[in-house]
Amino acid sequence: MKAHNRREFIKATGALGALVLLGNLPFSALAQGGQKLKIGTLGSGRVGSALGGAWVKAGHDVMFSSLNLEADNKLAASLGAGARAGTPREAAAFGDILLVSVPYTALPGLGKELGDVIKGKIVIDTSNPIVARDGDIAVAAREKGAGIMSMEYLPGTRIVRAFNAISAARMADARNSGTRIGMPMAGDDPKAIEVAAGLVRDVGYEPVVVGTLAGLGKYLMPGTPLAGEHSPDEIRKIAATLK
Repeated sequence: MKAHNRREFIKATGALGALVLLGNLPFSALAQGGQKLKIGTLGSGRVGSALGGAWVKAGHDVMFSSLNLEADNKLAASLGAGARAGTPREAAAFGDILLVSVPYTALPGLGKELGDVIKGKIVIDTSNPIVARDGDIAVAAREKGAGIMSMEYLPGTRIVRAFNAISAARMADARNSGTRIGMPMAGDDPKAIEVAAGLVRDVGYEPVVVGTLAGLGKYLMPGTPLAGEHSPDEIRKIAATLK
């Protein structure tokens, strides 16, 4: 192995080790001392409304947005204090953390329209490339890796892949499930993963960092071994068999 490549390998594996350790930290060490966070949702369908609603109940401020502002206003009103609605641009500007939950074909448009306000922000990317729905863009994303493609469409953001292969209906009630369900996550930015892991716990899951976006992050979508509900230990065992 050449010296340059060896340094890069050590750097990458060292960073991954740090990411894995984050899964063992208490929530108070992750979400900036337990402070209230401002979250903007880009997409408020089944996943966006379930996660946003859980975060409102956990005490965070959430602005919902989609192509239907009237529906978002009704959703916010049903959740009470801490919830509000706005346009996608308003939600992107409002949130220190953004939840992106839209059909995969919408990502390029979001990047072009909101690129000036989303740059540098933490993005929890739940969008999945579904070939039957999204066509060629989904084929390309599944070959390259959804996280890597998302970075290309949302340049300058700090992407964490999570909530990609668990039923939206279960997300709203995960805290009351009575079982420890793991949530596989992947990302390249340690601080972004810290914050996202805290929000995963707020919904009721145990975060399990499986690697980088270009690594095991490519498995975070429906139809892969990491899809579905698993305990944290089961996720770690499954991840150990992948490459």
